[in-house]
Amino acid sequence: MQTTFTDAQLKEPGTARANEILRTCVHCGFCTATCPTYQALGDELDSPRGRIYLIKDMLENERVPDEKTVKHIDRCLSCLSCMTTCPSGVHYMHLVDHAREYIENNYKRPFMDRALRWTLSQILPYPMRFRLALAAAKIGRPFAFLMPDARLRAMLEMAPKTIPPVSRNDDPQSFPAQSPRKKRVALMTGCAQKALNTDINDATIRLLTRLGCEVVVAQGAGCCGALTHHMGKTEASHGSAAANIRAWCAEMDGDGLDAIIINTSGCGTTVKDYGHMFRTSDLAQDAARVSDIAMDISEFTQKLDLPKCDPQGLTVAYHAACSLQHGQQIKDAPKALLQKAGFKVVQPENGHLCCGSAGTYNLLQPEISKQLKSWKVASIEAKKPNVIAAGNIGCMMQIGSGTEIPIVHTVELLDWATGGPKPAALAKNA
Repeated sequence: MQTTFTDAQLKEPGTARANEILRTCVHCGFCTATCPTYQALGDELDSPRGRIYLIKDMLENERVPDEKTVKHIDRCLSCLSCMTTCPSGVHYMHLVDHAREYIENNYKRPFMDRALRWTLSQILPYPMRFRLALAAAKIGRPFAFLMPDARLRAMLEMAPKTIPPVSRNDDPQSFPAQSPRKKRVALMTGCAQKALNTDINDATIRLLTRLGCEVVVAQGAGCCGALTHHMGKTEASHGSAAANIRAWCAEMDGDGLDAIIINTSGCGTTVKDYGHMFRTSDLAQDAARVSDIAMDISEFTQKLDLPKCDPQGLTVAYHAACSLQHGQQIKDAPKALLQKAGFKVVQPENGHLCCGSAGTYNLLQPEISKQLKSWKVASIEAKKPNVIAAGNIGCMMQIGSGTEIPIVHTVELLDWATGGPKPAALAKNA
């Protein structure tokens, strides 16, 4: 794609990177075949190619974003399926992230939009605030139908039936290896996941220590910054990310780390991009160090000696989170591990399509999200599994709200198969 940015415009790092990305696009349209919003809406402007045109026009002309441009960019899930499909290697993630930052800085949204986005940015990244919000939403859920705004209804409906008690395993501390130590790793405990499902981190710690890893929860680490990053709120997202970088580098420079383990794939995609996010800052070198050793739990576990287990007699439908299969290009490790752990693994058709969760997407774009959820649930239920496994808490909440089939994190099944407790979701359905 030909671009006409001026030399002055290209001095801005974000614009320079956008220019590089735009020039790799050849308008082939392969991305439209795998874009969930294009499949759902059938509008060219709701495809990656269409959004690329809108972004190019907006950035080149340095114009104030209009309502049309903002609408179509807001509808993007950032599922990154287009990046898997693209034969030209267009790095759409960096382009749409820059566009969102530009919109945040140059477009005044309607009051309700601003209020909702501000509220989400002030609650979701903070586990205790989120817990209080979930408790309030649980009380208000029976009255959701009275809410005039579909987004407010979606927020009330998001509240789980039960809110788990705080797990003290999420506090800064070190867990020794239960066998001769092979690795020393840091576990990113996250933010929203700590409020929604404490079993995931607990299972991760048990599995890793059982397999010979010392697991450290670093002092000062918290939200990865993804939730605010994808809303274009760069100052907030970089603040969260910088805290993590400093916390993990302190461990790296102390007793050392072999890896930073992430069990929420949406967070993993962002942490692995810290090197790019901080490339022009004083933290550039440390950010790159962190990105270099960040690994998804399935990616890391495959490098360990996971014992082969006897058949479990359960059929597991594996849901590939977009941030894992497209964002991190990790496709085979989770399935291979589940099979080694004794489970029969099946995959739903059109597994490349997003479930509609996508961070805050199911709260800000509830109509499209619900359509994508219905497609995903139908494709999973068609396989008649005993349990669904996924590697991202957002996907688990989204899919779990549309089916009676129990859904658990992949690591919970691996922990159970190697000596840990039966996942609570399965115990309830026993």
